[in-house]
Amino acid sequence: MKRLFRLDDVSDEHRGSTAAIGNFDGVHLGHRAILDAARAARPGRPLSVLTFEPHPREVFRPDEPAFRLTDADTRAHRLEKIGVDLLFELPFGTVREMSHRSFAQQVLRDGLGLDHVTVGADFRYGKGRTGDKDTLQADAGALGIGVRIADLVAPAPGAPRISSTAIRTALAEGRPEEAARMLGHWHRIEGEVLHGDKRGRDLGYPTANMAMHGLHLPKFGVYATLVDVLDGPHAGAWQGVASLGTRPQFGARVPNLETHLFDFSGDLYGARLSIGLVAFLRPEQRFDSVDGLVLQMADDCIAARDVLASLP
Repeated sequence: MKRLFRLDDVSDEHRGSTAAIGNFDGVHLGHRAILDAARAARPGRPLSVLTFEPHPREVFRPDEPAFRLTDADTRAHRLEKIGVDLLFELPFGTVREMSHRSFAQQVLRDGLGLDHVTVGADFRYGKGRTGDKDTLQADAGALGIGVRIADLVAPAPGAPRISSTAIRTALAEGRPEEAARMLGHWHRIEGEVLHGDKRGRDLGYPTANMAMHGLHLPKFGVYATLVDVLDGPHAGAWQGVASLGTRPQFGARVPNLETHLFDFSGDLYGARLSIGLVAFLRPEQRFDSVDGLVLQMADDCIAARDVLASLP
């Protein structure tokens, strides 16, 4: 997948695609419906996604807690896996002051040369969010760009529609299985393995440590996980158990994710991992002694293996 970050990066070879437009945080089943509609609208055309960095909510509400399900790199990785050919990841500052008419002309037609665009029924854009699906159909249509509006998706008839907000709620309440039903995949946290205090190794359970900066925090506790090592000499798929939280046993303050890979031996420092949260096993807790923690870690590994063994 080609990833382009500025309008100036767009050359003639990148023009003429059919684009899905939106934030695509989490790349859930509602987003998949928009992508499928975009692909079906122009079969044979390259499929592109138009999104913006930083997320507009980070710009307009910077003091709120981190909310993103995926950072930009994780989103790009997921979009590539489902067949997106081009990712236009433009600076939000490029468009934040544009009217909805200027957006259609300067970005969609002149900048990207799009043949067709698809958006969800709740799509809003332009300065002051004055643009919606109706203005998009009028403005883009007048410029010769086809427009399709994708219906919002619910997991079952009569159920609330799928949204990034609903997925955040499920994760915050320790329900990764429910989040996965809306995502269409396990919720994954991707990042580089960082050097930590190496306490897990000393306790007999070495862990790969990853930062959670800028991401929505699922419920703190221990999870059964599926682990993809994305690069390096140990690239491949593993099972494991992970602790997400602030490590109260050792007085830590900053949330991080520590994952123990089953039946693994090797150095993962600097590698990029993708950790899929499969099942919440227990809340984070402080033990009376380190020995008590080690006994519980052994039980956590058994519980995680049992959960993962039952997966299809």
